Amino acid sequence: MTDLTIARGFMNGLTPSATLAISAKAKEMAASGADICSMCAGEPDFDTPRAIKDACIQALNEGKVTYTPASGLPALRKMAAEKFARENNIKCTFEQIVMSPGAKFSVFAAIAALCGPGDEVIIGAPYWLSYPEMVKCTGAKLVELNTRAENNFEIDPAELEQAVNENTKLLILNTPSNPTGAVYRRSTLEAIAEIAVRRNFMVLSDEIYEKLVYDPAKPHISIASLNDEIAGRTITINGFSKTYAMTGWRMGYSCSPLWLTKRIIAFQSHTTSNPTTFAQYGAMAALEGKADDEVNAMIKAFAERGKLIYELVSAIKGVKCIRPDGAFYLLCDVSSFGLSSRDFCDKMLEKTLLAAIPCEAFGAPGCIRLSYACSEENIRKAARRLADFCEMLSK
Repeated sequence: MTDLTIARGFMNGLTPSATLAISAKAKEMAASGADICSMCAGEPDFDTPRAIKDACIQALNEGKVTYTPASGLPALRKMAAEKFARENNIKCTFEQIVMSPGAKFSVFAAIAALCGPGDEVIIGAPYWLSYPEMVKCTGAKLVELNTRAENNFEIDPAELEQAVNENTKLLILNTPSNPTGAVYRRSTLEAIAEIAVRRNFMVLSDEIYEKLVYDPAKPHISIASLNDEIAGRTITINGFSKTYAMTGWRMGYSCSPLWLTKRIIAFQSHTTSNPTTFAQYGAMAALEGKADDEVNAMIKAFAERGKLIYELVSAIKGVKCIRPDGAFYLLCDVSSFGLSSRDFCDKMLEKTLLAAIPCEAFGAPGCIRLSYACSEENIRKAARRLADFCEMLSK
């Protein structure tokens, strides 16, 4: 008799999110009354701006609750195309835009529509932990390139050149980065673009944190804006979760060459039908600029928090980190203490009630991730507890 538990499909070997276990443990301890200080959250600690919520409420009240095209409302797609042209200098038409139930799904849909067995996908490590699992789903081969703190955690173009072969289909970039907070420099993007065009592979640029940048000397740059040749080989991913504090709304979008856009739409039509209709009206309010004041206030707060957490944590003996220029994460190298990052986080939660994310699954063994999407009070408490724990380990 056939053993139904035997997995043969590419998706059957997926690994559950490594961030969930420690987050669940921290929540369980907090529910029992423990004074947990959590630095795990990958979402803004702000509410969705009122104008966005009002637009969604109005849509519900007006009965806008039926299917839309699989790619999203045409009016919203046109607004996204205008946004790309205005803010990112990416030339595109609305036919190249696909609205989705979250930027995460936009990434997956693009990889699924593009890659398959025999293809290779290059990713710079550290990386967002879901990228490898998404590649695994397609049967493509993952190729990791280690990056270094002294090089701003950017992919080295010379190493990229060596990694590319006839099977290379895609390079995944994430700038600003989760978990490093790094923002890619123009010179690096130009070198990567030249290689992609010459060696003929696609680039997926995940720009979900694009507005969360804090150094005027290091602005966010979309690789698709550099020239027409790289634009024709780039999938640009964006969304509303981080910039507009809309994590639970599940609204993302992509811009890609039309031939790939058609594949992505077909894939989405068979998996989700369309992104939630009334949420799309909230997204329209966001792209219309109705929440810009709140967004600017959030960016200012994140900039101040990023400066504070770097100053406090970088002063702890045995911990190494670089100042984050974007997103809201601080990647900390704690390898000097001789523990795996998972053991480090487990013991730290047990001894000091501080919850952080171990980064083995992010391609960064020996590192932990602290999210500063929280109050200044929480940041100061976390830094004290981290310092206390590191002192314990040093004795």
